[in-house]
Amino acid sequence: MNNDQLTRITRYYRALNRLRSIGLEKVFAHNLADAAGVSAAVVRKDFSQLSIHGQKRGGYEIVDLINSLSEILGKGDSQNAIIVGCGRIGLALMHYGGFEPDGIKIVAGFDSDPQVYSDSSQPISIYPLSRLEEVVDALDVKVGIVTVPEIAAADTYHKLLKAGVKGILNFSPVTLKPVQLKDNSMSVVQNINLSLSLEKIFYELKFPKKPKTTI
Repeated sequence: MNNDQLTRITRYYRALNRLRSIGLEKVFAHNLADAAGVSAAVVRKDFSQLSIHGQKRGGYEIVDLINSLSEILGKGDSQNAIIVGCGRIGLALMHYGGFEPDGIKIVAGFDSDPQVYSDSSQPISIYPLSRLEEVVDALDVKVGIVTVPEIAAADTYHKLLKAGVKGILNFSPVTLKPVQLKDNSMSVVQNINLSLSLEKIFYELKFPKKPKTTI
């Protein structure tokens, strides 16, 4: 499965959970196409390649489809994540309620500031960085979300890998790169640079792309 298809499958899965939450039992390809921003033909092709088949007139059973996509996406495995750096971005992610419907759970936060990790008013426990390995092991954490300043990004990445966290979602200004681990697997890194994304938007607004002409 390539990255584009994985993105679409994830969007189908999220859309299906929303549809189930409002009581729907069946769904058609064009419903999921709208959610993923593709055509109904692409949805049917994706499902066909994954050996998922519906009925021509009856569509797809939502529960069956969710179960199939859940297995494909590895939803049966632990999807616990932690946040390192509990400043504004970190706290905003802690308070965000959109992860759990997708089976993702933020289970802990970490910070180097005693005033931050002694604050018991947050919805998730915050710990000092010295307890990183202990908590990662106890809570079976697979992914770390990095929201630290630029100067601390590389060291935080190293500490997460040492603790056994292999997946990184990086919000710091530094671009982190996948590295080979002791078991010969590679770490998985997604770099989210908000400033760069905004710069691209402003650039494309100033210099819009010309629409393709059709003959």
